[in-house]
Amino acid sequence: MSLIPDDRLAELSRGELTRYSRHLLLPEVGLEGQMRLKAAKVLIVGAGGLGAPLALYLAAAGVGTLGIVDYDLVESSNLQRQVIFGNRDLERPKTAAAADRLKGLNPDLRINAYNLRLTSRNALQIVSEYDVVADGTDNFPTRYLVGDACVFLDKPNVYASIFQFEGQATVFWASRGPCYRCLYPSPPPPGLVPSCGEGGVMGVLPGILGTIQAAEVIKLIVGGGAPLIGRLHLLDVWLMRSAEVRLDKDPACPVCGASPSIRELVDYEQFCGLKDTREEEIPSVTALELKSRLEGGDRVQVIDIREPHERSLFSFKGAVPVPFGQLVRRKDEFDPEVDLVFICKIGQRSLYAIRALRDAGYGGPMYNLKDGVNAWAREVEHGAAVY
Repeated sequence: MSLIPDDRLAELSRGELTRYSRHLLLPEVGLEGQMRLKAAKVLIVGAGGLGAPLALYLAAAGVGTLGIVDYDLVESSNLQRQVIFGNRDLERPKTAAAADRLKGLNPDLRINAYNLRLTSRNALQIVSEYDVVADGTDNFPTRYLVGDACVFLDKPNVYASIFQFEGQATVFWASRGPCYRCLYPSPPPPGLVPSCGEGGVMGVLPGILGTIQAAEVIKLIVGGGAPLIGRLHLLDVWLMRSAEVRLDKDPACPVCGASPSIRELVDYEQFCGLKDTREEEIPSVTALELKSRLEGGDRVQVIDIREPHERSLFSFKGAVPVPFGQLVRRKDEFDPEVDLVFICKIGQRSLYAIRALRDAGYGGPMYNLKDGVNAWAREVEHGAAVY
């Protein structure tokens, strides 16, 4: 059964008949399926590693309207995997750069570019305008937001996620199977699961998972095939192994279960533990302030919570290496009479590290290096690698 009703079928021009002839030759797609693709509206949340191939293949396939939500600018580190962008797009909004590339690929495409952050205030309005949502995000608050919005609006959520060499993909659709919360009832503790920006990712991996998402979107629009509803596809590209796990709907799910307790969008930053609701602020120091304190002989000890492979990319001279996972059990090694300055790549995991030590009862003075070792590389060790 197709998402697109018969009364929305869009006629194809002679040029489109030629352009999509390889689809038209497939009995499972054919003329009617291509007309459904032209009539369809797909929202892509995130124009990054997953969103880039997803958008390109949906545009090439003839999906009539694509919405793209993202608020980032194109950075050099994106180009290793976000193949929709090039060097000329650096420092441009991702939505604008993606729109230009997609229009160049398919000038008949209609693109709605949302250069904004998807939030509880705007998600329902935006999602309601589309037939299907494809989640290409890389953070838990937005994944829960997209998942809940799709449940409330009865939209299929074509989901994928990636990390290092591994990825997973499925289709969440609460009226026909499980939703995102059926698989992940609660988020992991803050800092436990690093992002791709902190843990790395093999460049081709999001290309593979993004095209899987595109295939799932096309099947839902055309109708037929076997969508990944109730099935989680797992892939390890380093070992080149794949597997599939059955997903069942959770009858006690707080959003799509028999007696849901969540009936509206919530504050997802707070839900995922990314908002510290306690009154105390975590003090921070800038790279230049830390440099001044170290050169001035202050009683300061730098604690590097990065993993060994990260420290090999940038070594902070004089820092004591204590990986994040070892901090709490090694807290007695720290001198409470000395100011501890915690460092990581961008200054995010080090915030979680300080909170974890506070919760474990450590009472000494602790500071966060604002923007992490990348700020130190830019502002102090000029010419050092920013990774």
